[in-house]
Amino acid sequence: MKEFNNSISIYVQIMDEVKRWIISGKLKGGDKLPAVRELALDFKVNPNTVQRMYQELEGEGIVYSQRGIGRFVTEDQGMIQGLKLSISRSLIKTFVEEMQALGFQATEIAAEIMNYLQEDQN
Repeated sequence: MKEFNNSISIYVQIMDEVKRWIISGKLKGGDKLPAVRELALDFKVNPNTVQRMYQELEGEGIVYSQRGIGRFVTEDQGMIQGLKLSISRSLIKTFVEEMQALGFQATEIAAEIMNYLQEDQN
């Protein structure tokens, strides 16, 4: 069960989680998404919260509805790659800003990343 951050709307946090499922391949293009009530039970939230999250994802073109059948992940690989790039840039931006706040310069940040990646391979 996911712990929610009180400073961010719950539907946004669930939406971010579903986006991660999509860009990581846990959910693939064309896959059917869980029913509103099922996902609401999984996250222990009100079904209206999940409904709103699905509406937002649909508005962004990440999912689509088939009346009476359910919601599905877009099969547009360009959209999924764009989503992946957008999320990665957001993560990088946050990381770099935090490192700069600690006093690191760009070359030091790059060196730290390379050191981490090399250590991770060992």
